Amino acid sequence: MNKSIFITLILCLWSITTFAQAGLEISVVDRDGGSPVPEIELIILNDAIGFTETATTDRQGKIRLSNLSTTGSYRVSIPESSEFYGLSSDPLQLRSNTTRSITMVIASKSAVELDEITVSAPITRINTINAEVASELSSDELESLPIEARDINSALYRLPNVTPATGFYPEAPTVSINGANSLYTNYLIDGMDNNEQFLGGPKFPIPTGFVQNVTVMTNNYSTEYGLSGNGVFNITSKSGGNDLKGEAFYVVRPGSVVDGQSGFARRDLSGNPVKEGFQRHQFGFGFGGPIKKDQTFYYINAEQIFDLKDNLLNSPELGVNENVQGQNRFTLLSGKLDHTWTPNFRSSLRLNTGLINIERQGGGLDGGVTFPSAGNSQDRNSFHSALKNSYRLGAWSGETNLQYSRFRWNYSNPNNADSPSATVLGPSGQTIAVVGNPGFEFDNIENTLQLQQNFSLYKNNHTLKIGGSVLSASHDLLGGGNEFGNYLLQLNQSQLNNLQNQSSGSSLNIGDLPTDAEVLSYSVELRPTRFGTTQNIYSLYVEDLYSVNSKLNLTFGLRYDYDSLSKSGGGSGDFNNIAPRFNFNYKLNNRSSLRGGYGIFYDKIVYSVYSDALQQNSTASDFRVQLQELINQGILPDDTDLEAVTFNGNVSAGINSAPFPNGPTSGEISADRNDIFSNSLRILNPEGYDNPYTHQFSVGYQRQVGNDKLFYVDFMHSRSHNLFRLRDLNAPAPYPQNDPQNVEIRTQQKADQTRPVPIFSDESGSFSVVNGDTLRGIGRNVVMTETAGRSQYWAASLNLQKSRLDDDFSYRISYTLSQLRNNTEDINFRAEDANNFENEWGPSINDRKHVISGFLNWYALDGFSINMATLMQSGQPINRIPNAEVYGTTDLNGDGRSFGDAYVGNSDRSPGESRNSDRLPWSVTFDTGVQYRVPFGSGQQLEVRADVFNMFNTHNLSGYANNATQSNQIQVGPASSGRIIQKNASPPRQVQFTLRYLF
Repeated sequence: MNKSIFITLILCLWSITTFAQAGLEISVVDRDGGSPVPEIELIILNDAIGFTETATTDRQGKIRLSNLSTTGSYRVSIPESSEFYGLSSDPLQLRSNTTRSITMVIASKSAVELDEITVSAPITRINTINAEVASELSSDELESLPIEARDINSALYRLPNVTPATGFYPEAPTVSINGANSLYTNYLIDGMDNNEQFLGGPKFPIPTGFVQNVTVMTNNYSTEYGLSGNGVFNITSKSGGNDLKGEAFYVVRPGSVVDGQSGFARRDLSGNPVKEGFQRHQFGFGFGGPIKKDQTFYYINAEQIFDLKDNLLNSPELGVNENVQGQNRFTLLSGKLDHTWTPNFRSSLRLNTGLINIERQGGGLDGGVTFPSAGNSQDRNSFHSALKNSYRLGAWSGETNLQYSRFRWNYSNPNNADSPSATVLGPSGQTIAVVGNPGFEFDNIENTLQLQQNFSLYKNNHTLKIGGSVLSASHDLLGGGNEFGNYLLQLNQSQLNNLQNQSSGSSLNIGDLPTDAEVLSYSVELRPTRFGTTQNIYSLYVEDLYSVNSKLNLTFGLRYDYDSLSKSGGGSGDFNNIAPRFNFNYKLNNRSSLRGGYGIFYDKIVYSVYSDALQQNSTASDFRVQLQELINQGILPDDTDLEAVTFNGNVSAGINSAPFPNGPTSGEISADRNDIFSNSLRILNPEGYDNPYTHQFSVGYQRQVGNDKLFYVDFMHSRSHNLFRLRDLNAPAPYPQNDPQNVEIRTQQKADQTRPVPIFSDESGSFSVVNGDTLRGIGRNVVMTETAGRSQYWAASLNLQKSRLDDDFSYRISYTLSQLRNNTEDINFRAEDANNFENEWGPSINDRKHVISGFLNWYALDGFSINMATLMQSGQPINRIPNAEVYGTTDLNGDGRSFGDAYVGNSDRSPGESRNSDRLPWSVTFDTGVQYRVPFGSGQQLEVRADVFNMFNTHNLSGYANNATQSNQIQVGPASSGRIIQKNASPPRQVQFTLRYLF
């Protein structure tokens, strides 16, 4: 983005927009008749920051406070008067970018006697402001829940409409909202962006020690929130107050000595599989307090995690059989500084740094031949620097936010960077070693600037919000094959004997291999280079909350977003993303309300859609001829600009014979790009991308039962359009296999001849002929991302929660009945046969019909508590693929995509089966935490805690965070066979111990 333009936008937005950080709406009603009470004075206190304010209710019996800090707790009191008894609330915690509502019922002295009234208001309250379908966890609830490694992600699925997700790569986000793809969720910290823009998911993995509140907004949330048609996780970070408070802790997962046993791998915090020998050691601290009382506060959090893991390196031919130790390291550092300049002006500076290193040390979970010399590590490093300024200007209140963030995802940081890679075959032809470079590169660097400027005004029963934001993310990717070459070597018996006699053991490397080994194949990356672009997202919104009377609120909103990546290979972007939203909230009485609404919610463009179209592209003249032929046939638009849709991406050249280990480098190979045939090439979409969007409908009812219980039910329906999927522009003719009694397999050779640009082969490789010219530098599949997919979601969610108050227990329980059907699953989803996406309609990979979630906190004795949580889910869908033992192949229609992830359409389905036509069994998990706090000194405590996850050691086949390629959701053969091959299982019983010092 041009710097002068960006600075101009900052100055312009500064002059016209601001926004409130958190708000509080208080309604005062008369106990006798429930009528609003105007002209009543209230006092609002927050001792943690020295905040005091008085306000008087309007004619609707309401007051509205904006620009409030999220630090500490607020207590609202009504002084006793000659007409009414006094009343005070329990402590209230606020969350960022949200207005909280409470109703205080006061008693008239003329109507009741003093001993008849209640002088405190309950903690649990209904939402009387809007129709937002949301739920939250406070810091106290997070501390009580059994949570693995203090990782906030493992607590999110305790919230309604949230479930553990099956993703499409190990590091994919682990939670799904409303069954949708976990990549499309919007993650925020204090209302500011925390999204890794390349694929999706949280950029900084914030630990629970820096979290004051986590909220999920699933439907009908404010127009302030956008860039997701799915849902929003907003985390309110901790701040310091007038009292010095903090913690120091040590958490240990001893591993197999106390854990249950399982024959299946479990996942570490990064989503990668681990098995025997796994241990976790975690320690850190967090503390905050005043720099200057009532004015300047700080909070610091630091956490360090070490995962210890063993792999087995097992190569009998080389006499190697030993454990290879590895380690994962997570360093999470956070700090926050809050300063009150004047009662009407407050600033906050937040810093977050995450340094994550996932080691791939070699070997394998059950044995492998990858030697440590070919080991590598994955780095996921993040940094946030966010400055927030909140202020009041007369009747206006506002907030100006600026954030810089950086994310580096180096997926393969090799132990031997400047080295070739060698896969070594023994005399019998089986692989006996993999040494050297990992053989590929993926190193993405993202730098992001975000500006938020908004304002709000309360006047004449209207709360008006106007705001905007600019998010600019620059991407720089180094990807492709190994520029130092990848070898496939064949050893004879003499060479193997000599290698055995060297006794190199696990230290075997490229230099130990015989230089006269036979080279079966050699490939080298011809274009090792960095490339990328800048993604700019501009957002504006306006919203009016009209309080018609003391019972009815109406909200009208309009939002606009523009994403520069929507231009793609076309002449213009998607400029028509206008999203109206409307909702209502009608207070039936002081303890119940009815709410509902409708809105349109737009998604951003996932950057990897654009990046993949660059990396897997080509500017070869043969490829351009192939594309022109697709234009001539009407498959591509007539006005397609070949310069705009093509790019000189990565390409590897393969050579049948080369000297080892000194094969030709990328600079020494004179092979023309026109000589290199690719199984698949991509182009940018000449018509650009339409941003995905969702129509959301909801209606709900809330009821406060007594002073400590809240019941609510919501009915939701969503219809999504313009979802991402892949279209093969050179797809072979349709060849459906729907009749299991009459299966006729089409070979790839026959299928290739039915493509719009047919593919043939000779002794020199694959080619095509167009206008009499032989073309070799082309693609069998010519792939393009289109935004044309759809989905439909229906759900009913019932929730009951009880706060502790004066009892010895509290609980939450929720039940969701839902259905999500779609005709695309992911950005890499392809139709099974000839782009027939209408035949792809089926349940989502993360669809559940029934989900029951709950947790119970029992405070059995002073300082002693037992915390239990359960998650019960009906089984996830099964995708049934052909049985190669029956048909000889899984590629029945010959389109060549019988490999890879069966969940994104890269393989055919078992004849007679539709997508996701079967279900796995139900999954049930119980987790328990037992905690005891011993007080000592002045306000100090020592906490000892044990958490047991999956305490009954249940063997679940679905319902846990998982990688689709390893999932039981891909099965061979028809559903009628009843065959389920177990490839994975939920983690067995696992135990975690915590020692924590609180002050």
